[in-house]
Amino acid sequence: MRLPWLDPHNDGQPFPPPDRALTEPDGLLAAGGSLAPRRLLRAYRQGIFPWYSVGQPILWWSPDPRLVLFPESVNVSRSLRQTLKKGRFTLTADTAFEAVIAACAAPRAGQETGTWITPEMNRAYHRLHRLGHAHSMETWHQGELVGGLYGVAVGQVFFGESMFSTMSDASKAALVILAAQLRRWGFALIDCQVRTEHLARMGAIEIARATFLRLLDRYCPLPGRDGPWRLDDDLFADLLPPPAPP
Repeated sequence: MRLPWLDPHNDGQPFPPPDRALTEPDGLLAAGGSLAPRRLLRAYRQGIFPWYSVGQPILWWSPDPRLVLFPESVNVSRSLRQTLKKGRFTLTADTAFEAVIAACAAPRAGQETGTWITPEMNRAYHRLHRLGHAHSMETWHQGELVGGLYGVAVGQVFFGESMFSTMSDASKAALVILAAQLRRWGFALIDCQVRTEHLARMGAIEIARATFLRLLDRYCPLPGRDGPWRLDDDLFADLLPPPAPP
């Protein structure tokens, strides 16, 4: 099967239907095009995301199954609750987007994770951030950024892109605080793209692509939260253990 090629000068060009994506490699749908905000937002609404390395054309993906996390189903372990209760971390939103995406793109020991955040991708998500569509969660320890994540919000769906951690539990804290805030705002879904054991332990599950697309059709058109985002001051109360009975 020949991979469809998108015109880089026509951001209104339709994507192929996601059910035409390849099964090997899983979900590869099209190549080419651009990372203009209009095209990126339309891709997310259709369950499609870009993922490629330096030297490759832009590659567009829609894997089946899809890993998702429902905000009300995030798994907060007892040890993480205790870490949050002790105030080990400070959590913020949209205060260090540039630093978060740079940390996500940095090479990591023993793997190439992060190399897909090319300079072109970096610029594209900074544009989405300035437009109020891309957001970051930051985890701080003693004034130092030690973890975080970033992604794109469309309607009542958050499409997670990448996360990083330089300290135990730092990325987990960013994810659970994101889920807690999205739950407050009525968001329905966090897209995690493809399965990792880390995300599965946090409560993410795989669903069929067709089911995922039906959820997008329902929730992406709804009013969302364009940025900048700010965490509710009392958000930790939703995550901490209840007080012991007298």
